[in-house]
Amino acid sequence: MSESCKKAYITTPIYYVNDIPHIGHAYTTIIADTLARYSRMAGLETFFLTGTDEHGQKIEEAAKKRGKSPKEYADEISGRFKALWDEFGISYDRFIRTTDEDHKLGVQAAFKKMYDKGDIYKDVYRGHYCISCEAFFTEMQLVDGEFCPECGKPTQIVEEESYFFRLSKYQEPLLKWYRENEKCILPKTRRNEVMRFVEGGLEDLSITRTSFDWGIKLPQEMNDPKHVMYVWLDALMNYLTALGYGTDEKLMDFWPARVHLIGKDILRFHAVYWPAFLMSLDLPLPKHIAAHGWWTRNGEKMSKSKGNVINPKEVADAYGLENFRYFMLREVPFGGDGDFSQKALIDRINSDLGNDLGNLLNRLIGMSSKYSDGAVSSAKVAELYPEELAELHASIDWLEPLLYEMQLHRYLEELWRPLSVANKAIDRYQPWVLMKEGKEEQALALLGLIANILAKVSVMLHPVMPQTTQTIARALGFTITPAAYEDLIVRKDLLSDFSVEKVPPLFPRIEEVRMAEAAPDVEAKQAEPKKAEKKAEKPIEGLITIDQFFETSLKVGTVVEAEEVPKSKKLLLLKVDLGEETPRQIVAGIKEWYAPADLLGTQVCVVANLKPAKLMGMLSEGMLLAAKDDEGLALIRPERPVAVGTAIG
Repeated sequence: MSESCKKAYITTPIYYVNDIPHIGHAYTTIIADTLARYSRMAGLETFFLTGTDEHGQKIEEAAKKRGKSPKEYADEISGRFKALWDEFGISYDRFIRTTDEDHKLGVQAAFKKMYDKGDIYKDVYRGHYCISCEAFFTEMQLVDGEFCPECGKPTQIVEEESYFFRLSKYQEPLLKWYRENEKCILPKTRRNEVMRFVEGGLEDLSITRTSFDWGIKLPQEMNDPKHVMYVWLDALMNYLTALGYGTDEKLMDFWPARVHLIGKDILRFHAVYWPAFLMSLDLPLPKHIAAHGWWTRNGEKMSKSKGNVINPKEVADAYGLENFRYFMLREVPFGGDGDFSQKALIDRINSDLGNDLGNLLNRLIGMSSKYSDGAVSSAKVAELYPEELAELHASIDWLEPLLYEMQLHRYLEELWRPLSVANKAIDRYQPWVLMKEGKEEQALALLGLIANILAKVSVMLHPVMPQTTQTIARALGFTITPAAYEDLIVRKDLLSDFSVEKVPPLFPRIEEVRMAEAAPDVEAKQAEPKKAEKKAEKPIEGLITIDQFFETSLKVGTVVEAEEVPKSKKLLLLKVDLGEETPRQIVAGIKEWYAPADLLGTQVCVVANLKPAKLMGMLSEGMLLAAKDDEGLALIRPERPVAVGTAIG
């Protein structure tokens, strides 16, 4: 094994200090923590990085509104992130801040190297800039020529002197990297998305600003003090400066990163700009850039302005931190969006954790106490239960690739198979019957099989639920360490003889939700007691609950193609961009009121989870919302342009 293979460098994005931590931040960080914990357990020298991104115009303006300096404001919000990760036991090796002095020096060193190489030059920039996203957009990317395609807010025309990075120079090298490294961007659909973007042509990138001051200045020897570096050049460099790039480079042997974990909204910056910067610096590229989806609530992306942000500490306090960790990784395939549901969380706790894992440990404790005074031996397991043991090891063998390739839900799904093997073995062989028939050796060997299944599952589950699994291991007479991983997982050894230690039930059953079900503006009104009416009102028929309403997924999309359906007086064939990998095809009966040209580039409201149907032989993957009265039909539209895929509710 090469030296680079013996090291694992795992990173989260550095979180922007414009808001407090929410469930999306926790999701990213829990995944990274799981990877780091597994890497350490597997014997890899591991460096896990997280932190905060603290520069830029948005921070400068937010601080000013609060009567604080940008640094004071950044200190406050950054402190909240660090405090939460510490409370959650996140095992980071460094919490970096872009206001750290070594980070500033490293960024300046990188800038100077790229400048000396000829990859940075000075010119004048004029373009549309979104303060909220800290990003520039071309005319073609804007919605209705003005609004940001990412957040829907108005952009500003910015014209100022700027230094540019020759991004266009790296278009073909980037495409070559994507083509030759199938798993460089995960999931693969995101890689395809990035390739299409780059194939469309790359323009040189503005990387400095002069219209605000809160940022990293250019290297002093360049004698150009009015410029500060554009936030994405500054922010992305944290992955190198945390290892000492440009200052004390003793940790640079951890580079390249094994996994950069990010949200899908910052994929372009990490999968296009970042590798181009690295190419310019003559550094190897990361092994994986893994982009996960968003967590929503009631079908909407969470935001402070909507009042629907879920506080991860509140969830952890209500349901248990480790239960929360398991749910986040198990519930949603990596890369897809997930809607937070307390019912789903409770089901996972009661079913997966309580019934499958916790109950199996309880059964072992009970049977061993009854049949052998707590003593358990592995001596006859391989001889008497070879089929079950082989199935156990076959399941364990292929788990690691699933973890590093971000198939986290499948990792946990497959890890649960041995638990099913154990529970089925109990039902099949019925140790209570074996004891009655005098087949004590077979009954006790079955207990040994169950104990070894629990032990090996707890080792592989340890990165996800570190405290819970140590409790299970203690009950089974061992401690989860890299040595235990080597013995039980790599060498496939069995447990030494031990006496079961009784532990309280790990996953007490949860019968009801423990948090408010929805954002206060929705649920609080529902929860208010009704005053008694003097006259009974006639009940309204057909009422549905708020949960039933949110089963319908309503989203805003932009019509990107529109044409008439031949031989039809009513139908138009539309392609609607809902922010998915490809536009949706929708067949709409609106031809009497709208011509195709009227719809191109406009926004519509779509029922997005309607079962696909065929109309005149054409597949329709959704339905437009419209209202019809005596004067005709009118499409329901947002009152201002919003980002495609924005949920309605």
